[in-house]
Amino acid sequence: MTTDTPRLRLGIIADPQYADLDPDARLNRYFRRSLPKLREAVAHFNTQALDAVVVLGDLIDRDWESLAPVLEILDTLDAPRILLPGNHDFMVEPDRLSKVHAALGMPAPYHEIKVKGLCLLVTDGNEISLSAPPVGDSRRLEAEQRLAAMKAMDAPNANAWNSGMSDRQVSWIAARLSAAEAAGEKVILLGHYPIYPLSDHALWDAELLADLVTASPAAIAYLCGHDHRGNCAERDDVHFVNFHGMVDTEHDNAFAILSLFNDHIEIAGHGREPSRSLPLAPSRTLKTDLS
Repeated sequence: MTTDTPRLRLGIIADPQYADLDPDARLNRYFRRSLPKLREAVAHFNTQALDAVVVLGDLIDRDWESLAPVLEILDTLDAPRILLPGNHDFMVEPDRLSKVHAALGMPAPYHEIKVKGLCLLVTDGNEISLSAPPVGDSRRLEAEQRLAAMKAMDAPNANAWNSGMSDRQVSWIAARLSAAEAAGEKVILLGHYPIYPLSDHALWDAELLADLVTASPAAIAYLCGHDHRGNCAERDDVHFVNFHGMVDTEHDNAFAILSLFNDHIEIAGHGREPSRSLPLAPSRTLKTDLS
């Protein structure tokens, strides 16, 4: 296998945020337009040889009935799909909160997927939040307490539209990174919330998680949505890519195809999503005998 052959190819979508709502002119979000944008992305993905298509959260803006038309379009994908919820996916009726993960076909809120000798870690940034846990759940109470403490410290990400992780999940991520390192595997982490650089849209645990990820030679990238403005940064040889929100603007779409090579990542952006070439440091390149 030459370095010109991708080891992994993923279709990427962030924040379609569909709902049967009039546009929000202030935020430049056109909720109904997300359905034709999704159809366009799926049609393009189906012309490509992809290992999976990833939606990085906020499939809907609100209301349980918004999910059906989105999932109907995603059902037409030729490639397997990996769906993550965002904060807006929990803006549904209270009795539906516990059904969101199953509706997205997730085996667990956070889990590991092995693809062609690589490890994809699906993380759950909604675990400690004001959106996902039911009213009265201890995780919602913890979220209220954490947010109040962060606001008292003037943390830039002390916002109710963000959320955090439990110590248990952080320990799980650390264990999976260690196991991948021991096995000589490389890891791409998937999440809804950005963790680097720190911003007003970052996960409440952003700095802790960024430290954990960059300390592991197994980690090569963290992919997310949530901040519709998009971003791309590098820290300690790990790439942090925040994909643009599909729901933004009336006509301009935003999606991408990520191709992982032995020594670099290529992102072919469509619409508002820019194309990027991201080199992998020698310590993080893929083994040439990976199968």
